[in-house]
Amino acid sequence: MPELPEVETYRRYFEATSLHQPLDFLEVEDHKLLTTDYATLTETLIGQAFVGTERVGKNLFAFTDGGATLHLHFGMTGDLEYYHSSLTRPRHARIVFGFRSGFCLGFICPRKFERIGLVESVASYLQKKKIAPDGLQISLVQLTKNLQKRKALIKPTLLDQSTVAGIGNWIADEVLFQAKIHPEQPCNTLTDSQFLVLHQAIRHVLQTAIEHEANYDFFPKDFIIHAREWGESPYSVPDRHLDCPCGKVRIAQSRVGGRATYFCPMCQLLP
Repeated sequence: MPELPEVETYRRYFEATSLHQPLDFLEVEDHKLLTTDYATLTETLIGQAFVGTERVGKNLFAFTDGGATLHLHFGMTGDLEYYHSSLTRPRHARIVFGFRSGFCLGFICPRKFERIGLVESVASYLQKKKIAPDGLQISLVQLTKNLQKRKALIKPTLLDQSTVAGIGNWIADEVLFQAKIHPEQPCNTLTDSQFLVLHQAIRHVLQTAIEHEANYDFFPKDFIIHAREWGESPYSVPDRHLDCPCGKVRIAQSRVGGRATYFCPMCQLLP
């Protein structure tokens, strides 16, 4: 599933390819992918040009010179591909923005969980969906406020987008590992110093992932993500049993809040 780092990469790709070109047409293979009816969408967008973007968590917003705001959600496997109209339409490009320049932006929707539609504004959308500030923007004060009175476990609470936007499963594991916080520690038992290191860890993990364009193989050696063995990381081993970067114990696996969870039983102790 595209997480915050992937969507930030898509945002930068969108801006590098698709701004300041009037839209000539919009093709939609499956109207179920739309949260705004097709007639309204085309009437609003055709003739306008995208002039900027904003990302909040896993949500991408694109602004036009006519004042419209388009929302894109990448679902489970969404992606973007910019190509010239003379070339073959990319596979699974079920939504295509055609520009007068002769180029197109394909919204890749392999599993049809992706969605696009118009929103009144970014602020109104976030309020309606109860989405908290982005993981790279949330302040220490706001993060502490969102966590300190909750009795729930920290791992599933971080996955709640009303706590902080953009924290997915592997990111939560990595953040808690870097902060040396056990995934089953209740939120209301966190100390002021733990809130501080948690806030710092969120920024560190997200900035690292964005820097490497979400290519997990190139993450630092002291990241626990290598235990997941998604790619060809030089730090992974075939049987998935990986020593913690502390060098003292093996990485543990469990389920917390119904989600697969990786942590170090020595570095991340329950109080």
